[in-house]
Amino acid sequence: MSDTPRIAIVTGASRGAGRGIAHALGSHGCTVYVTGRSTTEGDASMPGTIHATAAEVTQAGGKGIAVACDSSDDAQIKALVDQVIAEQGRIDILVNNACAVHDQLSAPGNFWEKPLAIGNMITVGVRSGFVTSWYAAPHMVKQDKGLVVFTSSPGAMHYCFGPAYGAHKAGSDKMAFDMGVDFADAGANVAAISVWMGALTSERLLEMMAAMPERFEHLEGTLEPVDYTGHLAWAIYNDPDLMRFNGRTLIGAEIGKDYGITDADGRYPPSVRETTHTSPPEYALHKVK
Repeated sequence: MSDTPRIAIVTGASRGAGRGIAHALGSHGCTVYVTGRSTTEGDASMPGTIHATAAEVTQAGGKGIAVACDSSDDAQIKALVDQVIAEQGRIDILVNNACAVHDQLSAPGNFWEKPLAIGNMITVGVRSGFVTSWYAAPHMVKQDKGLVVFTSSPGAMHYCFGPAYGAHKAGSDKMAFDMGVDFADAGANVAAISVWMGALTSERLLEMMAAMPERFEHLEGTLEPVDYTGHLAWAIYNDPDLMRFNGRTLIGAEIGKDYGITDADGRYPPSVRETTHTSPPEYALHKVK
């Protein structure tokens, strides 16, 4: 592996999983482009900004570069990728994590009783992942090495927070598979994967657990660190047999255990296969092109 720092883009990295993944990649020496809409505290209902995350990446040993980017705007996504290529000449790891999470997503009630804006998580969460990958893929294929990661969850296979959330996660899993087919057909050493994360130590979930302890008491002691998927992405990217993962939906905790990735206390997060009794989808390779 070259001593030149690897170049990563992590979308939706002001807080939550994106923030943790960016920090983890920074700890491995990556230059990380941290994107999101939150540029100053108070921009969103939850704390966190792209500048704070970028600073954490640098403090961890990498180089954090904050780029304000609304992932619902194709032009802003194009400008982001153009900037990375102009400044770095390559993209090694793309983490599609951006998603429009509405504050009422986890509120009681049926989907039609909640704001219509909750559906934006399909528009941003699924489509923006496609658009960002569309702009990044030609560069990865040309350099013949790259990893595209979609952050997902077992909510793709069981009810969780309603149909918009489920459609977002299921769409991400299938998109990783189909992108993987195209990468393989191109003969490129580029893999697309979707990673099922567990219940995370994110600001939003911790707040929800504090506000509704009875509803979320089953999660006590099972939370996965927000940076875990970042360490996993780094391990997969550097795996000599990277392409064995191409197109797959992976349970992060299980693959992480294979690599020996633990949390700060030296423990392995529990597999969502055990906590939710669900398994990743297995898609058929029957191509109609």
